[in-house]
Amino acid sequence: MDRIFNNTEVAFKLKSDSELNRAYFLFNMIQKESLVKIGTSLTNFALKAKLPVEGLIRTTVFDHFCGGVTEDDCLPVMDKMYEKGNVCSVLDYSVEGKEEEEQFDNAMNITLKIIKFAQDKKNIPFVVFKPTGFGRFALYQKITEGKELTDAEKKEWEVVVNRYDTVCKACHDAGIPILIDGEETWMQDAADDLVEEMMVKYNKEQAIVFNTLQCYRWDRLDYLKELHGRAKEQGFYIGMKIVRGAYMEKERERAQEMGYKDPICATKPDTDNMYNSVMTYMFENLDMMSIFAGTHNEDSSYLLMELMNKAGVKHDDKRVFFGQLYGMSDHISYNLAAHQYNVAKYLPFGPVRDVMPYLIRRAEENTSVAGQTSRELNLLKTERERRKM
Repeated sequence: MDRIFNNTEVAFKLKSDSELNRAYFLFNMIQKESLVKIGTSLTNFALKAKLPVEGLIRTTVFDHFCGGVTEDDCLPVMDKMYEKGNVCSVLDYSVEGKEEEEQFDNAMNITLKIIKFAQDKKNIPFVVFKPTGFGRFALYQKITEGKELTDAEKKEWEVVVNRYDTVCKACHDAGIPILIDGEETWMQDAADDLVEEMMVKYNKEQAIVFNTLQCYRWDRLDYLKELHGRAKEQGFYIGMKIVRGAYMEKERERAQEMGYKDPICATKPDTDNMYNSVMTYMFENLDMMSIFAGTHNEDSSYLLMELMNKAGVKHDDKRVFFGQLYGMSDHISYNLAAHQYNVAKYLPFGPVRDVMPYLIRRAEENTSVAGQTSRELNLLKTERERRKM
């Protein structure tokens, strides 16, 4: 397999010199854990105190990791990625931590708006939503724990189910697949069961509804195999976004505090093996499954490329997509796209103030994932030096 990810000219061809320098500055800051903690605290304080810092955030970290404030705001970014780099976009309304019914309805309506927005655009192959964007975390948790719901909670859950159904039906009718994100283990079973209901209903001809497998969980391959068995019995296709996971520290702390078995793989190599095993299993069952391989890992990307090449699966087969986050791993995204693989960037958007929890998570993730930030810095440095030649 040719090693294609070291081509920084292709990786950063969409970035101007000033954008390249800004990225280098940001990842330099993110590399320093103490600065991330101080910056997070100061940002939260400034926003709560209603200090005029949104402009500064917008021109630095926000514009690097987000497409804009509204979906229309994202259009120039999406068009540029697709026309110049052959990279698609997944518009991600990245407002987190809401708890009111009005806010859940708003998230659903924005998702429906994006479905209509995407219908005539080749560069938006998927839409996405987060389970807790459509219902309260505590309600998912109570159902996951098998506790009896009150009458009011039963009615509330019916509304959550209706939100899922409304959006999944709209995607089915429009022929646009929908990615449903994964969250913490102690609420995830309720979300998994509900997403499976939607698969049974809307994945009869192809994979429209995609769940998410967080492969830092040691039980995910077993779960996938059980789901596969049910899919064969009931006659539906499986769509899965596979990722490593985003809540490791929180998961481990809770397991230790509450005295139950840690749901996370013991080591990073164990997580990598789980990811690659899940991906390989899905590829070997591509007749019934579609893969959205969400990864910033070069080895996993090469593995999927190799599987496709050995099996004679075309690079642009719609059952296989590679995905990365906007603002990260451009060396993977644009080099894959240059070789005609299907690639989509998760493109977050939303009001600056409301998207800050997402941005803080991105900064913390880059700080905690060994080697990720230094890799970004090395690639950016290589490209800066190449442009000076």
